Amino acid sequence: MSMQAMLMPVFAQVALTFALLFWMSFLRIQAIRQGKVAPHTIALREPNWPPRATQISNAYHNQLETPLLFYVLILLALETRTADSILLVLSWLFVVSRFVHAYIHITSNRIARRGPVFLVGAIGLALMWIIVAARLTIASSG
Repeated sequence: MSMQAMLMPVFAQVALTFALLFWMSFLRIQAIRQGKVAPHTIALREPNWPPRATQISNAYHNQLETPLLFYVLILLALETRTADSILLVLSWLFVVSRFVHAYIHITSNRIARRGPVFLVGAIGLALMWIIVAARLTIASSG
């Protein structure tokens, strides 16, 4: 599997993360400038942002949690040459699930919809880790 192919889902995930970061920043700056939030009321991470800014912030912070395991796994798979088309498909499954999860998070934010989408991505990511771990274990014992 080519490095470029394996990195495309990573780049897509990074793009989602930055898009949410910039959107969150814009909403927060706007809230301060419009006087909806006084800087001293959020200086120590107090939860005093307007609901929409909090909603986008939560979606952004979600991109810093499970995706961390994805980034590490892709680097490990590339470095150990265990990446293949199965991992590529599972990578795209994970990233698409993150986009759908973020979309639900920033729109209806219905947990009944968000939860199953998160689970699909988490299962795909867990399968990727199992595959890479198994390949590395088999390779080292052979």
